[in-house]
Amino acid sequence: VQLQASGGGSVQAGDSLRLSCTISERPFYGHGMAWFRQAPGLEREFVANIRWNIDLTEYIDSVKGRFTISRDNAKNTVYLQMNSLKPDDTAVYYCAATYSLPIGTRALQYDYWGQGTQLTVSS
Repeated sequence: VQLQASGGGSVQAGDSLRLSCTISERPFYGHGMAWFRQAPGLEREFVANIRWNIDLTEYIDSVKGRFTISRDNAKNTVYLQMNSLKPDDTAVYYCAATYSLPIGTRALQYDYWGQGTQLTVSS
């Protein structure tokens, strides 16, 4: 199983960007997917997750109201729409997939990871 993340880049504070992550397993038999991020010198941090077959999402407090996680089951793809970006959002963003329940916020709960995509937000 492979995850391919894309969509990162360099933007200004206040801009928007959408990340995409496609999973190679078709159909995807897992229970959910998530986005994590890791800034230089910091630990990997949970950002958002989404259940694959029901409408249930979870976000870290710092992105609530600004970020939206969604999925397209037909395309085996999960998205992270990021609005009102801040310099603190600068990090490498990773997508992850889990085959276990409950899906959660810890990296150890996820079985497969994408390669990461860099987001840089300038003030």
